[in-house]
Amino acid sequence: MSEPVASKRIAVEVNGETYEHEVEARRLLVHFLRDDLELTGTHVGCDTGNCGACTVLCDGQAIKSCMMLAVQAEGRRIETVESLGGEGDLHALQQAFSTHHALQCGYCTPGMLMSAKGLLDNNPEPTENEIRRAIQGNICRCTGYVNIVEAIKSAAVL
Repeated sequence: MSEPVASKRIAVEVNGETYEHEVEARRLLVHFLRDDLELTGTHVGCDTGNCGACTVLCDGQAIKSCMMLAVQAEGRRIETVESLGGEGDLHALQQAFSTHHALQCGYCTPGMLMSAKGLLDNNPEPTENEIRRAIQGNICRCTGYVNIVEAIKSAAVL
């Protein structure tokens, strides 16, 4: 007979809206966002914190949501890629990624965008080295990073 899994009711602000949910104590933030809140822009990649596909902002800092439990988000402010904008109303970073061809398959793009947003929110005029440092935890297997760095540079001056 298996033991019941402990759960907790949490309240968390995601993209400006407060959500209250009962979550299992072991539930990862990435699964809470994707499965419970149906915010599927945050991608599940490696589940080990290495790839950065699941990067979101937590209280303004870029974090890997596969490395944080949903219960740890209690009372915090989470921003996902859905907070940036949509078709016809792109955020400056989304427009820059499009203009500079900074995406190919697009799997890493949400995490890259959120890492870049975290950087630009805290440092609106970063150097190229600061940009590279900010995205070093995000793996892209398609682009080679040059266009991603150029896109972030161009969004920084907008």
